[in-house]
Amino acid sequence: MKLLNVDLLETALDKLERAMTEAGKNIIETEPVAAHNSLGRILAEDIYSAENIPGFSRSTMDGYAVVSADTAGAGENMPVFLEVKGEVEMGKAAPGSICSGQCMYVPTGGMIPEGADAVAMVEYCQPFGENQVAVYSPLSYGRNMVLAGDDVAEGEKLLSLGRRIRPADVGLLCAAGKDIIETYKPWRVYIISTGDEIVMPWETPGPGQVRDVNTYGLIAEAERIGLEVAGWDIVRDDEEALRECAARAMKEADFVCISGGSSQGKKDATEAIIDGLASSGAFTHGLAVKPGKPTILGFDGPSETVLAGLPGHPVAALLLFREIVGAIWQRFTGMETAEKKITVPAVMSANVAASPGRRTYQLVELDYGNTCETGLPGAVPVLGKSGLIKTLSRADGYIIIDVNDEGVRKGQQVSVHIL
Repeated sequence: MKLLNVDLLETALDKLERAMTEAGKNIIETEPVAAHNSLGRILAEDIYSAENIPGFSRSTMDGYAVVSADTAGAGENMPVFLEVKGEVEMGKAAPGSICSGQCMYVPTGGMIPEGADAVAMVEYCQPFGENQVAVYSPLSYGRNMVLAGDDVAEGEKLLSLGRRIRPADVGLLCAAGKDIIETYKPWRVYIISTGDEIVMPWETPGPGQVRDVNTYGLIAEAERIGLEVAGWDIVRDDEEALRECAARAMKEADFVCISGGSSQGKKDATEAIIDGLASSGAFTHGLAVKPGKPTILGFDGPSETVLAGLPGHPVAALLLFREIVGAIWQRFTGMETAEKKITVPAVMSANVAASPGRRTYQLVELDYGNTCETGLPGAVPVLGKSGLIKTLSRADGYIIIDVNDEGVRKGQQVSVHIL
């Protein structure tokens, strides 16, 4: 049985990376996108600021721009009296400068006039006559103001190659005046789910039928990773129909993922199909992981398409999509080193045995209401078979028990990979 000759996950990824790299220059491409519309995209360049942010010193409070040394010793019983030299208007340059003994009213966000180095809050000031103000609080240099370049200095690196753009990054790019940025062009993924028993989510299953879980779960996972979905199909357990669908999908996508039909049942044809469609045949005929052992990988050089046969069980399919498609996308875009997976330290609440010879993915919930003496949350195993999607929905993440480990013990500290 071929599936008994399994690969370690890292070995399978190395094989896949090597096949894709040797195929040619078009495996990973870049494209320019508008910075304001770049959320979720991965940077294909380092971004530097061409200017100071902010470009001028500005007030963080409504108040009076002053020379801080003038306010030394000021207090409720002994205020400092300063001459008011005018008022700064929002969106305009300060009308002149000030010197010792003078001040200028400035609103929040307004430009600090030349000569001033602090802002006295209006709450600690009291106007006297038409052009004087009493300041009742001492101020240090830079108080209640942001200096030019305090946020970002000219020439400073803003974001690094391999960064996945977050909402705050969009704001930073806009603040720096970056209109167009170079990003990696998302791979296109085609999802094929197989099975005579599958019906649509909005249909009522008949005897022996189940609603389609994998198609929509994998579509959502692809979009979460930052990839594009080229299309999807549901194919009955017919080898020729599945082959035709996969061949058609190869013309439209960079990744063709076939969910189901990868084990050793008499109707499971995915291995033969990938072996025939991939130019070098299937190079992985199973993975040393649990869940997800019946996973098949191949690569077609002429079309530069990855063919992946994923398990039919929803939990295994979603986890392996993340660990294969997501991981290889990270490798090619630099995310593997620039952006690590989010992990949370926790303490196991129960013993969990490993599966001999296989890397084990154990789903867990984080219990923040039952922290141990370390202050870390508990990692509560979510028990259930890989065909039960509720287990994945309940889980906050998963721990990884390596191939050579026997398991984890209750009370042992672990790293939870957040889903």
